[in-house]
Amino acid sequence: QVQLVESGGGLVQPGGSLRLSCVASGSSFSINAMAWYRQAPGKQRELVARMPSDSITNYADSVKGRFTISRDNAKKTVYLQMNSLKPEDTAVYYCNVEAWVATWYQNYWGQGTQVTVSA
Repeated sequence: QVQLVESGGGLVQPGGSLRLSCVASGSSFSINAMAWYRQAPGKQRELVARMPSDSITNYADSVKGRFTISRDNAKKTVYLQMNSLKPEDTAVYYCNVEAWVATWYQNYWGQGTQVTVSA
């Protein structure tokens, strides 16, 4: 099993910045892709950014140029640097990890961290 713990959410004014972190722990697993999703009230969960490998990043059009995803494989951690935040970025942000556990390819989710952008 893999456990994911997110941190870094909070309340920020429009134009501000936040940095989210997500640490993976457990035993005998090998991480493949790492990603961030978000879900706003009354809306479906959507992909924000994803790193299928160390050198490839994918972003939702709505966050391109403002958000940056990165990962530290040694620390089994994925980050999301969010700049120029807008009220429409308000959502619960979820960490997602795809990992091999023994011979099984599994998809894991964090518990979510609230990001609120408001004056």
